[in-house]
Amino acid sequence: MNNKHPIRILLCLFVLASLVAPIFAQKRGKSIIYGVVNDGALIEPIAFIENGKLTEAVGGDSDPKDLAAFVKNYYKPKTAYRLIFGGATAGTVTVKNANAKSDCAKNMADVTIQSTKVKIGGFVMALATDLVSKSAASGLRRKPTAAEKAEIDKLVRAELTAQNVSAAAQKNLHYHNLTVLDVDNDKKPEMVGSYWVETGAEERALLFFIAGQNARGKYEFGYSSFSTLKKEEVMSQDFKDVDTTGLDHELLLDVFDIDNDGVAEIFTYSPGFEGAGFYAYRRENGKWTRVFEGSNYHCAY
Repeated sequence: MNNKHPIRILLCLFVLASLVAPIFAQKRGKSIIYGVVNDGALIEPIAFIENGKLTEAVGGDSDPKDLAAFVKNYYKPKTAYRLIFGGATAGTVTVKNANAKSDCAKNMADVTIQSTKVKIGGFVMALATDLVSKSAASGLRRKPTAAEKAEIDKLVRAELTAQNVSAAAQKNLHYHNLTVLDVDNDKKPEMVGSYWVETGAEERALLFFIAGQNARGKYEFGYSSFSTLKKEEVMSQDFKDVDTTGLDHELLLDVFDIDNDGVAEIFTYSPGFEGAGFYAYRRENGKWTRVFEGSNYHCAY
């Protein structure tokens, strides 16, 4: 009789373990990655992740049945996701509630963040995911030094000059974000930046870029995107929304290696008046290429 007790104990332990298994391990279907936005109070879906590739998630303008199923599967209260900062797990993002019938956040969720490492707020955003990357992330994410920023400012001015932005406009460089990262843990930093200048009372010039160090240890752009924005193109007709809150700019979320190749993809966010755009970049042959572009409708302005 005594020989049976260990078996019974093991069976009991197995049952208990299955009941209290972390929500992290619950199968919801496809893996997913979110932007952690609104000062860390919301998560917004960027994309599903399948075999190292990104596919568009359920959008805010999707069929009500699809939205209801998405919220049920991914936003159960107390569902936990990994907070990604500097490409590494830096805490937990826990779902508080979600409502597929809400006016402007049908596929988003209210969350709380538990982290002793980072504070999310303003233009300092992050990612959340249920995917576990097999790569050893650096976890590096910081502001640039004065010398690093001076070097980047020179590159920015050179690019603006190439785009026919006047020297007078370049005297006052503005930026929403300039962040130092290490996407492949090689101790050689990359930088992601979102700059802008006032080219007139009715126009702005915007520049988003990814920069890395060349063989000489000098920064150069591996990707850049220049655009102009006229006041008449701003829905509110007020540049304050663009200049202070970052609307219509492309902004860094964070980095995460989704395909386990040892180089993290860079994820960005473009907030708008009626929704948001999401982008992902992958380094290929030393250059960064946009490999994903998605959008999420919120509601009419």
